[in-house]
Amino acid sequence: MSAALLLWLLLLRWASAGGSGRTWQHCTELRPLDVLAEAVPPGAPARGVRVLRARGLLGLQLSASPPRALAFPASRLFVHCDRFPEEFSIIATLRALRRPAKERAGGWQTRVTFPNVSLSDNQWHTLVLAVSGQSFSLTVDCSVPKDVVVETPFPASLSVRRASFYLGSRRRRKGVFTGLLRQLVLLPGADATPRICHAVNFKVATLSVPSVLQDVPAKPLSNEVLKYPYETDMKVTLGARPRCSKQEKAQFWFNASRRGLYLCNGSAWLSMLEVQQRLDYVEEYQNLVTNSETMGIEVFSIPRLGLFAAMANRLTPPGSAIYRWTEGKFVHYQNIPTHQAQSCKYFTIGKKIFLAVANFEQDERGQEFSVIFKWSRRKAKFVAYQRISTHSARDWEAFVIQGEAFLAVVNHREGNNHNIDSVIYRWNPRTGLFETNQTIPTSGAYDWEFFTIGPYSFLAVANTFNGTSTKIYSHIYIWLRGSFQLFQSILTFGAADWEVFHIGDRVFLAVANSHSYDSGMPAPSNFYAINSSIYELNITAQMFVKFQDLLTYSALDWEFFSVGDDSFLVVANSFDGFTFSVNSIIYRWQGYEGFVAAHQLPTVGCRDWEAFHTAEGSYLLYSSAREPLSKVLRLKTT
Repeated sequence: MSAALLLWLLLLRWASAGGSGRTWQHCTELRPLDVLAEAVPPGAPARGVRVLRARGLLGLQLSASPPRALAFPASRLFVHCDRFPEEFSIIATLRALRRPAKERAGGWQTRVTFPNVSLSDNQWHTLVLAVSGQSFSLTVDCSVPKDVVVETPFPASLSVRRASFYLGSRRRRKGVFTGLLRQLVLLPGADATPRICHAVNFKVATLSVPSVLQDVPAKPLSNEVLKYPYETDMKVTLGARPRCSKQEKAQFWFNASRRGLYLCNGSAWLSMLEVQQRLDYVEEYQNLVTNSETMGIEVFSIPRLGLFAAMANRLTPPGSAIYRWTEGKFVHYQNIPTHQAQSCKYFTIGKKIFLAVANFEQDERGQEFSVIFKWSRRKAKFVAYQRISTHSARDWEAFVIQGEAFLAVVNHREGNNHNIDSVIYRWNPRTGLFETNQTIPTSGAYDWEFFTIGPYSFLAVANTFNGTSTKIYSHIYIWLRGSFQLFQSILTFGAADWEVFHIGDRVFLAVANSHSYDSGMPAPSNFYAINSSIYELNITAQMFVKFQDLLTYSALDWEFFSVGDDSFLVVANSFDGFTFSVNSIIYRWQGYEGFVAAHQLPTVGCRDWEAFHTAEGSYLLYSSAREPLSKVLRLKTT
């Protein structure tokens, strides 16, 4: 965004230069001059100005009224002298609605442009422009300053007699500022950056804000806060989460524990302002002894009962275990019969609650079934509901398309044949059962991943082994005319997992490659040290293109999670070719740099990661395929 916007906010109609050489310090004693307060009276806002709230802060919206409506003589600020300071800072806190057109730089008399300065649309930002002679410095949100040196220095003696300040526009009504403006301060003789950047929330750091934009504190009545005078129908509720229905629409709730402000949209609370946390480090929180080695984890919530974790345990007796979050820890809740379970999938259909388990081996009668369990409200437990014939099942995926419920199973192999069909089932509301809807050829498949982009539904399969090689194509299918059809094929190496995630408007798809093996090729030095890849959707090309490679060690799972404004990926590294005691890695999203390793987590045969949140904080849970021990890790934030 062009830094010319900042200079447009404060424009003097210059009178002729000249005059005495009196110093500025003798005139003002370096006090901050609140330009915005001079233009907006303490009472009702001036004509062409509206007071609006955005993300919990009040700001002024300037209309395209005649420019003189928001003009005032410079003599109001320059009381003791008539010289503009030779050195000064301008501090502006604003919320831009859209990026203005690019400008060309001219002399200082017109504008100074700072290249490669980016402001996010619809976000509050604080900008500090410091001027000293030929040096111009712009600091955005206390980041690294951008410096520009011009040929012609700012005038040492500039008269402000008969000059005027114009806010938000130039006299000829060019470049009208259409966003929100909260702060506009002139600080003579000093760089204001140190005074601004000590604040905790530097994006809205305050040096001087007009009284009309300051909330008036008052003693609340019971659990209600004083109504804002410009919106007399607004109510802010404190304490525990209140209900949000049509009656509470447009009302606010302040969550003191999370220091967040939320708006009711008629059905759910939407975050308007929340103190954003940052991940500091990860600490071991709970050692969870499991029935046996755990191949997969599913964390889910049951209404009115809270958080649960289902463990897909390898050994048949006593089966797989379900744990309930109780007093800040996972506590054993129930065992369910399974046969070398590989994964669990929680889903709902209407008010019905289900848990599907993928069984890899046959039962005691030599039958090979995977089982869908249904939650019994009377027993407060999961009970067997439907058995489905599968072949070394690895994974279940549940999804809804156009109001219809589906359940897809990954069949890994049948005997020694890895090239078999995996099956998509459709829920039949008349029979209350899942029935075969479509089969898709797969090769030693490990994982399904369903996702939507706009109106389109996709299903990605991770193909692992075709009988001779792990260097095979995994496929992405798109739902068209009532069935899934091939959309794109991506070369993978023993793919074990797909993870789709969004960062802003960008859509990414990460694959976990487990190992490189080809019976017809010379053996590599290490089968298991291999790149896993992240792909990004290219809208123009209508396909996923490779974005980044990350070195992994027999990666079996990716898990995406967020802490505050930061995005992370954690990989399950399971084996490096020599030992199962391998560090799994948390990668932090660094924008242009992609994902960068941020934390190393000691794990043993790591198979699966799950991220979850409770009222106490944020956590990661990992399962081990080599020992009967899973671990809960707590994310420590600042």
